[in-house]
Amino acid sequence: MGSSKKRKRSNLSKDPSLQQRTDPRQSGVAATLPIDKGSLARDQQQENHDAAHEAAEDENDADGWTVVGRSGKKRKTNNYPALVYADSYKQQSSIKLGELQNLVLYCLANGTSPQWTAVRHHSQVNKAVVLFVPGLERGMFDGSVALDASSEGSAQDPKPGHGLDQPRNGGKSHSVPSRIDGAQNDGRSRPHASPDDYLPVRLAAENLPQPLKLLADCFEYLLPVKAPGDDRFSRIYSPLHHMLNSQIPKSRYPKADENVKNVIKGEKPANDQHSESKRTPITSFILSMDQLRENDFVLHPAWYDTESEEQAEMKRRVDATQDAASGWVDSQVASLGAGDDLKLPSEQGSLTAGWTVLAMDCEMCTVQGGEAALTRISLIDWDGEVIMDGLVKPDKPIIDYLTRFSGITPEKMDPVTTSLADIQKRLLEILTPTTILVGHSLDSDLEALKLTHPFIVDTSILYPHPRGPPLKSSLKWLVQKYLGREIQKGHGSLGHDSIEDSRACLDLVKKKCEKGLEWASVPCTSETIFKRLSRTPQKGPRDKVLPGGQGKLGAIVDHGAPEKSFGQMASFSIGCNTDGEVVDAVKRAVSGDPDGAIIPGGGVDFTWARMRDLEKARGWSNNDRYDLLQMDHRPAGDDKSTEPSPSVLATQVATTVNCIQQVHASLPPCTLLVVYTGTGDPRDLARLQQMQRTFKREYKTKKWDQLSVKWTDVEDQALKKACQKARRGLGFVTIT
Repeated sequence: MGSSKKRKRSNLSKDPSLQQRTDPRQSGVAATLPIDKGSLARDQQQENHDAAHEAAEDENDADGWTVVGRSGKKRKTNNYPALVYADSYKQQSSIKLGELQNLVLYCLANGTSPQWTAVRHHSQVNKAVVLFVPGLERGMFDGSVALDASSEGSAQDPKPGHGLDQPRNGGKSHSVPSRIDGAQNDGRSRPHASPDDYLPVRLAAENLPQPLKLLADCFEYLLPVKAPGDDRFSRIYSPLHHMLNSQIPKSRYPKADENVKNVIKGEKPANDQHSESKRTPITSFILSMDQLRENDFVLHPAWYDTESEEQAEMKRRVDATQDAASGWVDSQVASLGAGDDLKLPSEQGSLTAGWTVLAMDCEMCTVQGGEAALTRISLIDWDGEVIMDGLVKPDKPIIDYLTRFSGITPEKMDPVTTSLADIQKRLLEILTPTTILVGHSLDSDLEALKLTHPFIVDTSILYPHPRGPPLKSSLKWLVQKYLGREIQKGHGSLGHDSIEDSRACLDLVKKKCEKGLEWASVPCTSETIFKRLSRTPQKGPRDKVLPGGQGKLGAIVDHGAPEKSFGQMASFSIGCNTDGEVVDAVKRAVSGDPDGAIIPGGGVDFTWARMRDLEKARGWSNNDRYDLLQMDHRPAGDDKSTEPSPSVLATQVATTVNCIQQVHASLPPCTLLVVYTGTGDPRDLARLQQMQRTFKREYKTKKWDQLSVKWTDVEDQALKKACQKARRGLGFVTIT
């Protein structure tokens, strides 16, 4: 090609001559980005035609570019940031949640450019706000979820595209059959979907239900976003973790040390390069009420402030056979602050802070009926001294000693006379209002003990799984990675040693206390988005990087106590009780305190917030899991017992959308706003997963006719379909 001029940006769909000349192999990102950057060259045969075409375009330059002189060089006349969706770019799948995170990092840090959209003048984006709003779903936009009483009868047969314009596919409709909702997919092959299922769709305000109309004023497109998960094993990973955890750039990740490469088998030791040591008292790691609920702990009465809350919880415990009549006991703790005057005096900087710390591990066997029953308990103190270690005889006959895990044999159990009631009595004497229980997956141990205690530190939560909840790392893996030693060497033959496991849990907690909150909170190949942004210098006047290199600031706004989780890594964390408080907190984080008392004037650079009122109203939250477990025998898709009426749902949706609109209206110019729902409706998935767990437990000990739940290929396909449905989230993106 000869010398060529650079030409003004244009849309391929408006220039047939360029459409004919575009290489069909470059119909995706490879073609779109050069077009958006104005770097498409023309060959010598078209120079005369293009020169005349450019002369005409100079008079109607609408996108901020002008051609200067005969050299064709361009000068920017408008550098305001904007998002661009090119008609010539053909997406092949839904946008992944990690791609939304990458958009934030591209605008605020040194992230790579997104492949699903182009961002003009991304360096001019000053702030970013990300809202996590579970409860919204695609059915509300296409009419399959009724948002008013008049549409309730027709909700099962929605009109195609109701409330939405055509996807960005050049106006073409697609009749490609989708196997996403079919039973042919076996989970191993990739399901086929229509492009209408994953292309950005323009919001049409005049056609949207009344509660959603404000969204069309804030956002131009609805983006199908796929939640992280695994269709083959019907799992969904945490949308919160996948948004707030980012991969460490390879340029900052050190090469493996050959001297320690083969020290132990299995997982490589953790790398401390990306964290700073800060001694932290163990009280910082006590699980909150929300964390206890999310991880299936039975709550101690001390967690409830009012008598009505306690009565409601006790009713749930009675229904779940977790009350005193079923053999359960609660430690003698009247309130969360009952032990304040009983704590031992401690030195400044003490890790125990005057508390008594006990590490516990239990071994179980399977008894008649398929239940897990306690067979051994070990309890050690902070110094590693054994407080209790003994075998326990179950009330029911043992049908499987689980020797490969527990190390228990019939010979060991023959002389045992200690009962569960005896162990409970001793524990009630040991556990005081100043006692913290430490263990790994303590919800299982406490369930076997039929015991509740309010102060829990769980290493399976303290050291999150790389993929986030609900997955949990094994104790063996954690000890190998973070302590550099091996335990449970008798796994599969001689079984585990509960004293060894207790000491391992205690050592993990001690190391966490020595290293601090941020250490090992994410995998060694990952870091929080707050940490990533803290390495990016702030911008000063006229977009000059400030000397000294103070990194960008981040804030997290959430219901409850966010400082217990990701809030500990953010510059600021704000706890709320309602979505209205979340809106006020976001405004405060973005603008800063008027006097700069806590949040400096000008606010933070990145804010993540979660709105939960809609999620709670629809029964999507983990706190409503108990209600889902009572629906084991409902037909798939029957969520009437937890879904509010259309009028009530419409009111809550309108309230949530209004909160989003208030945040949008309060943001300063050049602010990136991202709203994502995380998942679709997870209720069918949770119900079917519980059915599968019940079936697996009963199938080991009962005949087919005696099973309360029968799991066949029909249920298996329904589970896969429910997982695919639950992974269909939504996203909205704009720059104010």
